[in-house]
Amino acid sequence: MTRSQIMARIGPKDTKPELVIRKGLHRIGYRFRLHQRHLPGKPDLVLPRFRAVIFVHGCFWHAHCGCRYFRYPRTRTDFWRTKLNRNVERDAEAKAKLISDGWRVLTVWECATRNIEPEVLCDRIANWLIAGGVSDEIPASSANT
Repeated sequence: MTRSQIMARIGPKDTKPELVIRKGLHRIGYRFRLHQRHLPGKPDLVLPRFRAVIFVHGCFWHAHCGCRYFRYPRTRTDFWRTKLNRNVERDAEAKAKLISDGWRVLTVWECATRNIEPEVLCDRIANWLIAGGVSDEIPASSANT
């Protein structure tokens, strides 16, 4: 299977990292809506009760700088740099628009779902929801905090 075929099979919804978070949050009693098209960036989870959205970003597709799971491919480098940099720009635009519309935004990186136990990760998300921060990120390196 070529890289092109592999990449084409990766969809924007129901990814493994997203399912880990959805199952964990649901288990501890949180209810949410999925992929609301009317919101900028189509957030993966929307919690209207908390006026909060959660994006679950893949480290490759959203160019997670400094992450061990991200590096530019060695072939067609210009194409991939342009594509992934545009994804990062689009993420920033969606986040800014959501915040200006009064939403709270949390970004959970794929590496966090790989390196932090699901219960611990969902507790971190729940603490953020309750604490009321406007914007935050959960990368894998935050496992010890």
